[in-house]
Amino acid sequence: MRIPKRVTVGRTKYKVLVNADELEDDAMGAINFGLKIILIRTQFDDGKRVAKEEISNSFWHEMTHAVLFDMGHELYNNEVFVRSFANKLSDAIDSAKF
Repeated sequence: MRIPKRVTVGRTKYKVLVNADELEDDAMGAINFGLKIILIRTQFDDGKRVAKEEISNSFWHEMTHAVLFDMGHELYNNEVFVRSFANKLSDAIDSAKF
């Protein structure tokens, strides 16, 4: 999957950055609602690349946070729910045949 440079959710335009210094050591992605930034890891500090399925899953995980936040939904920051939903969404998208 190609990661977009920008994405709009509702009226909010997010800038998408890969391998930004702001990511914690073990984090695969993050979202900053105030700065309107989504961070996605595509490789580790040792140069090892992240599997494309994991990159895709991380992107859809952060997008799930963004959509729920835009909706004002109380689950926007519930990692258990977001992880479960994003896993299903990512699997469905990855399996799509066009």
